[in-house]
Amino acid sequence: MNVVPGTSWFERIVIDLGRQMRWSFLPPLMIYFSAGVSGLTAIVGTFFVKDYLGLSASFLAGIAFWAGIPWALKMPLGHLVDLIWRWKAVLVWIGAGLVAVSLIIMYLLISDPVMMAAILPLEAWFVISALLAPVGYVVQDAVADAMSVEAVPVVDSVGQPISDAHAKVMHTTMQTLGRFSLISGTVAVALLNIVMFSGAENLDQQGKAEIYALIYLIALCIPALSVSGVILAAWQRRGAAVTPPEPTKINHWYFTGGLVFVALTLMVGIGQVPFAQEIVFAGSMAIVLFLMRQLVANLTPDKARMLIGTAIIIFAFRAVPLPGAAATWFEIDELGFDEQFLSVLYLIVSVFTLAGIIALRPVMASQPITRIIILLTVIGAVMSLPNIGLYYGVHHWTAALTGGLVDARFIAILDTGLESPLGQVAMIPMLAWIARNAPTNLKATFFAVMASFTNLALSASSLATKYLNQIFEVTREVTDKTTGLIDVPADYSQLGWLLIIVAGIGFGLPMLAVVLVQMSPLRTTD
Repeated sequence: MNVVPGTSWFERIVIDLGRQMRWSFLPPLMIYFSAGVSGLTAIVGTFFVKDYLGLSASFLAGIAFWAGIPWALKMPLGHLVDLIWRWKAVLVWIGAGLVAVSLIIMYLLISDPVMMAAILPLEAWFVISALLAPVGYVVQDAVADAMSVEAVPVVDSVGQPISDAHAKVMHTTMQTLGRFSLISGTVAVALLNIVMFSGAENLDQQGKAEIYALIYLIALCIPALSVSGVILAAWQRRGAAVTPPEPTKINHWYFTGGLVFVALTLMVGIGQVPFAQEIVFAGSMAIVLFLMRQLVANLTPDKARMLIGTAIIIFAFRAVPLPGAAATWFEIDELGFDEQFLSVLYLIVSVFTLAGIIALRPVMASQPITRIIILLTVIGAVMSLPNIGLYYGVHHWTAALTGGLVDARFIAILDTGLESPLGQVAMIPMLAWIARNAPTNLKATFFAVMASFTNLALSASSLATKYLNQIFEVTREVTDKTTGLIDVPADYSQLGWLLIIVAGIGFGLPMLAVVLVQMSPLRTTD
């Protein structure tokens, strides 16, 4: 039978993905969706810090570092989930509570700053909120990973065991849908932000503050969504014959490593030790590497080497620095990007990421991870050029040539749309590999340890971002709310070099990692 090529592709990529959806997939997808919705407050947080708090770009990068560290706690949490498989939903409730407290703090900071300042400085409240939220999210994410494994059935509708090939397809589908659900949450967020910030540019500071506070109230749906997921899972299990996984033997090293990590973080942080972030990062990396060694002992030597090589490449891809808050300040102050337009960019990121995940699914299934990383690195390097061009005023030239069509906003939209899928696409092959190869009774532990390693890459990225922002210092204008005098003048003179250096590292580091790994015994062909 002749099939129209376009129809065949659509059926194979889109229709088949929906066909493989299972009712049991829905509970973990709800938790992943709530994680996507967590970005609801991102734009509000950016403008709140800019307008109300006198925090530098390097300080904000430092907060991002500390906020990323709790994700390393997925190691003991993942092992705990495997050990208390029947009671893992309790952890979702705990995580939801921490997220709710973080949101309420930010709501009160905006709606009643005088009352909050009487208790603690506003900056201290902001830091507390910024650290509580990731702890809550990492607890929920560890459980969602475990639920994504539990959601894949082991027998068919007539009770016959599902073949390994079919199970592989369903696990891959589950992980793809998990990323899809997470990004769908960001789409919903972007649409809501566009509506909420409609006309905000004409409001005074008090009017904007009311919108900001309302968004934080709406964000309380995030913990409600995740809790609803575990309630639905419990309802689905009522009367069903659930086959528990093989009992998990406790490995005290995962908990010991977690305790050492917490102790190190507290001692360094509370003691105000110089180079605290660097010490915590190095200690965390040592702990994670030790626990990875425990983990790969459960794999054959070939699979262990391949897993390590793959993890190193993805680590390098995710560890590249970013421009940080300085680039966003430039877009707001110099290019005139307001809250609503940033919401539009956020929506474009989300939509193109969804499309990229779906369209690149065959590539992820058929191509080695090394080729995928090389492709994404090259695309990322090319897409860094428009941002550099905007700083040097290329939009004035393009607008003059096109009658004003290709202006700064047009270039920003084009750049954002093409660059957006890169980060999420890079993670799916790793998640699918874990789902296929990890022992059944250690799925959550495998997810947690490998996620901790790759998330430490984001901490490395935050550190590198902080260093670069200290070398190429950028400041935005800060005025005294009482006198109206300028406390800190705006200075974007070094932003161009910052963008160029970030682009160079973003291309060079992943490429170097691929070359070194492929020339070593850790060479990966998966």
